[in-house]
Parts: sequence; structure tokens; C-alpha cells
Amino acid sequence: MKKIDAHSHIGYFGSWCDVGITADEMVTKMDEYEIEKSIISYPDNEMVKKAVETHPDRLIGLPWVNPYDGEKAVEQAFHYVKECDFKGIKLHPLVNAFVANEEIVHPIAKAAEDLNVPLFIHSGHAPFSLPWSIAQLAELFPRVKIVMVHMGHGHGVYIQAAIDMAQKFPNIYLETSGMPMHTKIKEAYEQVGHNRVFWGSDIPFHDYSVEIQRTMVSGLTDRQLEDVFYNNIKDLLNY
Repeated sequence: MKKIDAHSHIGYFGSWCDVGITADEMVTKMDEYEIEKSIISYPDNEMVKKAVETHPDRLIGLPWVNPYDGEKAVEQAFHYVKECDFKGIKLHPLVNAFVANEEIVHPIAKAAEDLNVPLFIHSGHAPFSLPWSIAQLAELFPRVKIVMVHMGHGHGVYIQAAIDMAQKFPNIYLETSGMPMHTKIKEAYEQVGHNRVFWGSDIPFHDYSVEIQRTMVSGLTDRQLEDVFYNNIKDLLNY
């Protein structure tokens, strides 16, 4: 079954994480698990640019921007999307310590709207990245396609909230990596929409085999799995 990894990282993450992977290592593992392409990000956008240039047929870049950088963050978003052919924008409220619907985020959301690219936002950690805050941003920017990365992550209440908010706001999409409840993938597919749920790995924080298996046992048919593993994210990125 063809796969596109809707959420992954290159580079090293220190402190409590202590995980990392190079672009070359990622592509080798992608071959092992029959993953056609991976969407990657890292705080060092130039590292991502180099990785994409080295593996243009396998890796798709997102600029990781920090709203606290103000106009510089907006300029980065425009530069990497327009000049480097990155396909969206990445925000990490937990790492950069902002709430997803704060006013400092609005210029980034407006940039995504102007560039007509999706906005990928980490979810699942209080107080910064709760599904309700991401939903408030989606309500303020209805023309921006917002990918709620991890669809609530490891907390059952947040997972349900991710599904509930995506049902309410048609511009919210859900990505599955790191979300432990296999049954919620099928629930999201059926209740949110067959075209608004994507598979991702969150490598190097998680392993391909675990993330693939969770989706495989979710109860979806082979045809539905093709949507989650491949069709939906391909359509979102319009390539």
C-alpha cells in the first residue's frame, strides 16, 4: 500500500527527547517501509532545505516558524514556500511556548492564507496546544486549512476534542501520529470526513512500524486505508 508520511522530522532533538535521524537515514527507512514521500520539518529550516534538495523526490519541506519572531517569521514562511517550494507552514506551540490562537499567531495564519498552503500545528499539550485553541484559530481563519498534528496526542479527552472540533470546523484536518487509540482513526474517518484524516509517523519520536500497525488495525477497509495512508495528504498538498 502506497504511503506518504504527513508528519516527520529530521535532525536531533536533545534534552528529555534525545532522539534524532538524518535525511539519509530517513530515506533508507522509508524504503524499508514502502513510504513514497515524507513531509519533514525542523527548527533549522536550512537543514530541511538541504535535505529536500538532496532527496527532492522523497522529502517535502515545511518551514518551522516561531511567532515570537514577528515579521521575521512571516518572511521565513514566504521565503521557504515561494523560493524553496515548501508545501506548508509548521507551528509548534509546545516547543515555542505560545497558545495556538494567540494574536501573535495571526500573522502566520494570514501568511498561510495568502500563500494558499496548509498550516500544520502540533496538538495535545496543555496549556499551549489544546484542540480547542487550534479550533479557535480555525474559526478566525476559515480559508486556512489547518492540520491538527497528532489529533490530540496521548490524552483521550484531547483526542475526542480533536474529532469534535474537526466536525465543527471544515478547515481542520487530523494527523494520526503519536495518538494511541487505533479506534479513533476509524471514528475520525467516518465522522470528520474520509478526506480529512492523514497517517504520519512523527519519526524520530516514534517508529514507522508502530504507527503503521495502529492504522492497519483501526478497522478501516483497504480502500479507506488508501485514503489515510496516501490519497488525502496528496490531495491536500495538490501535487
